Order: sequence, then C-alpha cells, then structure tokens
Amino acid sequence: MLSTVQIVSWGVLYYAFAALQSSIAADTGWSSVAVTGAFSLSQILSGGVGIWVGRHIDAFGPRRVVTAASAVAIPGVASVALAPHLALFYIGWALVGVAMAGTLYPPAFAALTHWGGTQRVRALTTLTLVAGLASTVFAPLAALLEDLVGWRGAYLILLAGLVLITVPLHWWGLDHPWRTTDPASLEQPTTSRAAVQAAAPPTAQAAAAVRSRPFVLLAAANALTALAVFAVIINLVPMLVEQGLSRNLAAVALGLGGVGQVVGRLGYARFAAVTSVTVRSVVVLAAVAVATAALALASSSAGVLIVLGMVLGLARGIYTLIQATAVTDRWGPTAYGTVNGILTAPALAAAAIAPFVGAALAQVLGSYADAFLVLAAVAGVAAVLMVGATPKDRPALQDVDAEPGAISELR
Repeated sequence: MLSTVQIVSWGVLYYAFAALQSSIAADTGWSSVAVTGAFSLSQILSGGVGIWVGRHIDAFGPRRVVTAASAVAIPGVASVALAPHLALFYIGWALVGVAMAGTLYPPAFAALTHWGGTQRVRALTTLTLVAGLASTVFAPLAALLEDLVGWRGAYLILLAGLVLITVPLHWWGLDHPWRTTDPASLEQPTTSRAAVQAAAPPTAQAAAAVRSRPFVLLAAANALTALAVFAVIINLVPMLVEQGLSRNLAAVALGLGGVGQVVGRLGYARFAAVTSVTVRSVVVLAAVAVATAALALASSSAGVLIVLGMVLGLARGIYTLIQATAVTDRWGPTAYGTVNGILTAPALAAAAIAPFVGAALAQVLGSYADAFLVLAAVAGVAAVLMVGATPKDRPALQDVDAEPGAISELR
C-alpha cells in the first residue's frame, strides 16, 4: 500500500512541478523566480510540519495524520491548478507543503521501521524501489498532459490520483496496532554507553542523539546533499534544453533518472553487506558529486546526457536508502519518527531553496552547466562531512535481520 501511495504522491506533488514549471511561468506571465518560490515555500513548510508529524507518529501511529495529510493535498493541488493570481498559487503550494510532510518518505519510513522489525530494510528497499519510478512515470506524463490540456488541466487530471488512491489506501492500509514502546529500548546485558542510552526513555534517547556531534555532521551533510540533488533535479530540464534537447526529451531524461534510482536500490543490499555505514555514505555522496560534474562537462549528445542522468539517479536511489536507515544504523529504531523528523528538517529546508540556488547560480555564472559544477562541489563537501557522522558507540543490534547481505545494521 505504501509503495503505491508513494509513487502517486511523489509524482503528483513533486515531479509534476519539475516538468511543468517552465510552462506555468510562460502561460501566466509570473516570473520563474516567483513560480519556484511557491514550490520552495511548500518545502519549507514540509520540513517544519514534518517534525511534528514524526513526534505524532511515535506517539499514536501514522494512520490518522497520514490520511489527513493526503486529504489536505486535494485542495492544495486544486488551488495550484485553478489559481487566477499568484497569491492563491502560493496558498495552494502552502497546503501541498503540509501534505508533503505527511505523505512523502519520512512518515512511510517511520511506519515501516516500526512495523518492519528485523525485516525493516527489506521493506524500505521495496518501498523505495517502487517510489523510485515516480519520476519515470509522472515527469513524462505531466509533459504529455500539458501538451494536450495545458498545465492547469494536467494538474487537475493528476489530482484524481490523490482522490482515488492516496486517501483511501492510507486509511485502509495503515490500520494496524501501534505500540508506544519499542523492544529495542529494553536494557541489554552490557554496560556500554550505547546500551545505557538504549535503556533510556525514548524522549531521552532522542535528545541524546540530536545533541551529538555525529548527528550535527549528519544533518549538515544531508542538507548539503539535498541542496545539490534537488537543485539538479528541478533545473535538469532547463539545463538539458540549454544543451540542445527538446523539452519533451529533457522530461523523458528526467524520468529515466528514476530507472537509475531503481537499479541503485536493487543493488543496495549487496552494497550494504560489504561496506560500513561511513564508507557507503561517503562513496555515494562522492558519486553524486562526480555525476553532477560529469553532466556539466559532457558533450551535447542526447544519449550521453541521458546516461549520465541515469547514473546520477542511481546514486540518488542508493542515497535514499542510506537516509532511510541513517537513524537506525547509528542510534537504533527507538523514537525513530522524532529523531528522523529533526534530521530531515534541515534537508527539507535546503531542498526548498535548491530551485532558487540552481537558477541563481545559472544566472550569475551564465549557464546551467557552470551552476552544476558548483553543485557538484557542494556534494563533495557533504561527502567530507559524512566521514565524522557515525558515533563510535552504537546501540546493541538485538533486532537486526541476519539474512546475508540483507541489512545495513550488520555494519
């Protein structure tokens, strides 16, 4: 159920905008800065509301808050599609931002981490494999619908997916018991500092985690990565158009990045089995930096650009699972919703300003290619910060999945 609603939610609430933003600006006369500003507002609100959503899920479970967020998305997208002026357009995106906080990855990760137990990484991998196809399906679909009925009609047609799929499936599929204490919090027969923290109440564990130096470095690395990755995603279509591709072909290239994400996630279990938490995080962020730079330096060949976009998608796909397991890999599953909500807030804020940063860099530097080189450097800094983002004392792994190559906690 979560896999189904994730692909629809990401497709309608996020990737459709990446394909339609230039058409929105051209049709309405609103500046591209004003249009991307509305989208950035949604990301800022998503990060702020997401902290509360995580705490609510820890305490009460995901069913009501996630279903309510799905419902909020409906008037939000309708307002975006029908907005006669910029103010209502912004109000619509504000509602979409609130909806994102309860419908995209973090709440789904919290639910699967809680219910998945020893199989949680397998469940997270399945979820992100399917959701990774959101750009593959919805970016070209949005571009096609825009050609047929305009960007407003495209959003109204896509809105049907929220009405018919996300709201009813969230209410029906999340109807499972939710415990407020986690077996992982029980005291283990060891005197290590990690075990003492594991025996503490969930709120105390969360407070200890978020005050630690590794958490601060991890949050900073995630924020810089989000800035680079989402600036590239939102500005990939104009960059490829600048390189000589048509808008529709550029949208297809953006969509094929989703195929790369799926390939990366399919190989995650094997990759995690032979690497440590630190090594795989640094390697993947370095790959993001290299692929972004390669896109900037590549020839104008459509085939080369599409392949590089898929390589970047592959790195992004693996990084999504690294993010999903970042908390449990380092501090265990207790209070996951709270800790992960705080961890992802800076990244969501960075993702919010990413469209501005990408467009501003392109304007100042004179081309999207030069902007992508700067974004590659930002991802490189994130890779360096990730070196110190793992605590030396980590919780006892009493609930790991022992299947070979199936789970990252073994490292």
